[in-house]
Amino acid sequence: MAAIPSKTPGKITVRRVKLERNYERAFWLFMRLSGVAMLFLAVGHMVIQHIVNSSANLTIQFVAAQWSTWGWKAFDILLLWMAIPHGIRGLFNILGDYIHNAGARRLISIVLGVFVVATVIWATFAIALFDSTRF
Repeated sequence: MAAIPSKTPGKITVRRVKLERNYERAFWLFMRLSGVAMLFLAVGHMVIQHIVNSSANLTIQFVAAQWSTWGWKAFDILLLWMAIPHGIRGLFNILGDYIHNAGARRLISIVLGVFVVATVIWATFAIALFDSTRF
Protein backbone atom coordinates (compact mmCIF):
# COMPACT_ATOMS: atom_id res chain seq x y z
CA MET A 1 0.00 0.00 0.00
CA ALA A 2 1.06 3.53 -0.63
CA ALA A 3 0.15 6.43 1.64
CA ILE A 4 -0.44 9.64 -0.25
CA PRO A 5 -0.84 12.90 1.64
CA SER A 6 -4.03 14.67 0.66
CA LYS A 7 -4.54 18.37 0.18
CA THR A 8 -6.60 18.63 3.35
CA PRO A 9 -4.41 18.68 6.46
CA GLY A 10 -4.56 15.63 8.73
CA LYS A 11 -6.16 13.36 6.12
CA ILE A 12 -4.20 10.59 4.40
CA THR A 13 -5.48 8.79 1.34
CA VAL A 14 -4.50 5.13 1.15
CA ARG A 15 -4.62 3.16 -2.08
CA ARG A 16 -3.30 -0.20 -3.15
CA VAL A 17 -0.69 -0.26 -5.88
CA LYS A 18 -1.28 -3.15 -8.24
CA LEU A 19 1.88 -4.65 -9.69
CA GLU A 20 1.55 -6.40 -13.01
CA ARG A 21 3.14 -9.79 -13.29
CA ASN A 22 4.72 -10.47 -16.64
CA TYR A 23 7.73 -12.18 -18.13
CA GLU A 24 9.77 -8.97 -18.35
CA ARG A 25 9.60 -8.61 -14.57
CA ALA A 26 10.70 -12.23 -14.17
CA PHE A 27 13.63 -11.69 -16.55
CA TRP A 28 14.59 -8.50 -14.72
CA LEU A 29 14.63 -10.37 -11.40
CA PHE A 30 16.52 -13.32 -12.91
CA MET A 31 19.22 -11.01 -14.29
CA ARG A 32 19.79 -9.48 -10.83
CA LEU A 33 19.75 -12.77 -8.93
CA SER A 34 21.88 -14.65 -11.45
CA GLY A 35 24.36 -11.77 -11.49
CA VAL A 36 24.80 -11.97 -7.74
CA ALA A 37 25.05 -15.77 -7.85
CA MET A 38 27.64 -15.60 -10.62
CA LEU A 39 29.77 -13.22 -8.58
CA PHE A 40 30.45 -16.15 -6.29
CA LEU A 41 30.26 -18.98 -8.83
CA ALA A 42 32.35 -17.43 -11.61
CA VAL A 43 34.93 -15.93 -9.26
CA GLY A 44 35.16 -19.26 -7.44
CA HIS A 45 35.57 -21.05 -10.76
CA MET A 46 38.34 -18.67 -11.87
CA VAL A 47 40.16 -18.95 -8.54
CA ILE A 48 40.02 -22.75 -8.55
CA GLN A 49 40.87 -23.25 -12.22
CA HIS A 50 43.43 -20.50 -12.78
CA ILE A 51 44.92 -19.40 -9.45
CA VAL A 52 44.91 -22.41 -7.12
CA ASN A 53 45.74 -24.67 -10.06
CA SER A 54 47.90 -23.44 -12.88
CA SER A 55 45.97 -23.10 -16.12
CA ALA A 56 48.94 -24.76 -17.84
CA ASN A 57 48.09 -27.93 -15.91
CA LEU A 58 44.40 -27.83 -16.88
CA THR A 59 43.86 -31.14 -18.65
CA ILE A 60 41.01 -33.58 -19.19
CA GLN A 61 42.44 -35.64 -16.32
CA PHE A 62 42.11 -32.65 -13.99
CA VAL A 63 38.49 -32.10 -15.07
CA ALA A 64 37.77 -35.83 -14.74
CA ALA A 65 39.18 -35.80 -11.20
CA GLN A 66 36.94 -32.85 -10.30
CA TRP A 67 33.85 -34.30 -11.93
CA SER A 68 34.29 -37.62 -10.16
CA THR A 69 32.28 -36.09 -7.30
CA TRP A 70 28.76 -34.69 -7.51
CA GLY A 71 29.73 -31.56 -5.61
CA TRP A 72 31.90 -30.27 -8.46
CA LYS A 73 29.34 -31.37 -11.03
CA ALA A 74 26.61 -29.49 -9.16
CA PHE A 75 28.83 -26.39 -8.91
CA ASP A 76 29.54 -26.40 -12.64
CA ILE A 77 25.91 -27.15 -13.58
CA LEU A 78 24.70 -24.29 -11.39
CA LEU A 79 27.24 -21.95 -12.99
CA LEU A 80 26.03 -23.14 -16.40
CA TRP A 81 22.36 -22.56 -15.48
CA MET A 82 23.17 -19.01 -14.40
CA ALA A 83 25.70 -17.97 -17.05
CA ILE A 84 24.10 -19.11 -20.32
CA PRO A 85 20.63 -17.58 -19.78
CA HIS A 86 22.15 -14.47 -18.18
CA GLY A 87 24.47 -13.85 -21.12
CA ILE A 88 21.86 -14.55 -23.79
CA ARG A 89 19.31 -12.32 -22.05
CA GLY A 90 21.93 -9.57 -21.99
CA LEU A 91 22.47 -10.11 -25.73
CA PHE A 92 18.72 -9.86 -26.30
CA ASN A 93 18.59 -6.59 -24.37
CA ILE A 94 21.41 -5.17 -26.49
CA LEU A 95 19.77 -6.32 -29.73
CA GLY A 96 16.51 -4.75 -28.53
CA ASP A 97 18.20 -1.36 -28.58
CA TYR A 98 18.84 -1.71 -32.32
CA ILE A 99 15.90 -3.81 -33.56
CA HIS A 100 12.65 -1.88 -33.42
CA ASN A 101 10.43 -4.16 -35.50
CA ALA A 102 8.18 -6.11 -33.11
CA GLY A 103 8.10 -9.18 -35.37
CA ALA A 104 11.86 -9.31 -35.68
CA ARG A 105 12.26 -8.90 -31.91
CA ARG A 106 9.83 -11.76 -31.34
CA LEU A 107 11.65 -13.99 -33.83
CA ILE A 108 15.01 -13.25 -32.20
CA SER A 109 13.48 -13.89 -28.79
CA ILE A 110 12.24 -17.31 -29.91
CA VAL A 111 15.54 -18.25 -31.58
CA LEU A 112 17.58 -17.21 -28.54
CA GLY A 113 15.14 -18.96 -26.18
CA VAL A 114 15.41 -22.23 -28.11
CA PHE A 115 19.20 -21.86 -28.14
CA VAL A 116 19.30 -21.35 -24.35
CA VAL A 117 17.04 -24.31 -23.61
CA ALA A 118 18.88 -26.64 -26.00
CA THR A 119 22.33 -25.57 -24.78
CA VAL A 120 21.48 -25.80 -21.09
CA ILE A 121 19.87 -29.23 -21.47
CA TRP A 122 22.70 -30.57 -23.64
CA ALA A 123 25.46 -29.23 -21.40
CA THR A 124 23.72 -30.39 -18.20
CA PHE A 125 23.49 -33.92 -19.56
CA ALA A 126 27.14 -33.75 -20.67
CA ILE A 127 28.30 -32.77 -17.18
CA ALA A 128 25.92 -35.05 -15.27
CA LEU A 129 26.69 -38.13 -17.37
CA PHE A 130 30.44 -37.51 -17.63
CA ASP A 131 32.27 -40.76 -16.89
CA SER A 132 35.46 -39.84 -15.05
CA THR A 133 36.70 -43.44 -15.00
CA ARG A 134 37.46 -43.32 -18.74
CA PHE A 135 40.27 -40.78 -18.24
